[in-house]
Amino acid sequence: MDITVQELKEKLDRSDDFLFIDVRESHEYEEFNLGGQLKPLYDFVADFSPYEDYKEKEIVVYCRSGARSGMAKQYMTDAGFKNVRNLLGGVLAWHEAFGG
Repeated sequence: MDITVQELKEKLDRSDDFLFIDVRESHEYEEFNLGGQLKPLYDFVADFSPYEDYKEKEIVVYCRSGARSGMAKQYMTDAGFKNVRNLLGGVLAWHEAFGG
């Protein structure tokens, strides 16, 4: 199940325990980020071994609009990760809802 910006904001405000990954490029991350770990999509999908401990845990991926992170979610799901959530609308939706 994917996640909305409102749900994500609540999780961040509560300091919930989840893996938070930004699959955009570094120049996008430098302009604005939500605090996720930067791992550009093509580097990210090439090697999931650093995330093996999260196979059963919650992972939230995001990008600019939700397209790249949707691909990342699919790749992770195909690799056996059980609880991957894509931020619907990405950073654009965050800006629309909360500014930034």
